[in-house]
Amino acid sequence: MPFPEPGDLIPPFNAMATQGLAFSDKTLQGRITVLYFYPKDDTPGCTTEGQDFRDHLAAFQEQGAQIVGISRDSLASHEKFCARYSLPFPLIADGDETLCNLFEVLKEKNMYGRKVMGIERSTFLIDPAGRVARVWRKVKVEGHVPEVLEAVKALRQDGDA
Repeated sequence: MPFPEPGDLIPPFNAMATQGLAFSDKTLQGRITVLYFYPKDDTPGCTTEGQDFRDHLAAFQEQGAQIVGISRDSLASHEKFCARYSLPFPLIADGDETLCNLFEVLKEKNMYGRKVMGIERSTFLIDPAGRVARVWRKVKVEGHVPEVLEAVKALRQDGDA
């Protein structure tokens, strides 16, 4: 079974993100966090997913949740991506694949007949105690963000937030 799963503490990590922010497992504690892994900046599905999170950001914030995106792209690429599509939440640069490996999102993919390792679109809902509340793997972009928002609302209603 892939790690982490619901109930697991998120693994220790340190990472830099856009907006000059530094993230760690410790900085995520105290509020609900949606960590979403996506394959690549400025690609159609990843752009749509980012825009969906952007368009629902106020609703997530009303629930006390923050959104954080993660891919292997550089901070410079992330900054351009954020500027181009007005993405107001931070994006973590995971060029060394530390977080991708910790969350087990790197999978073998077939690109034009070649086998390559790439990020499997995945989302992790983290509760204020730093535990994984919900996991989505092999995410299909359409309808995903509203589903995550409903899970955030349910987590708050359960008294975990």
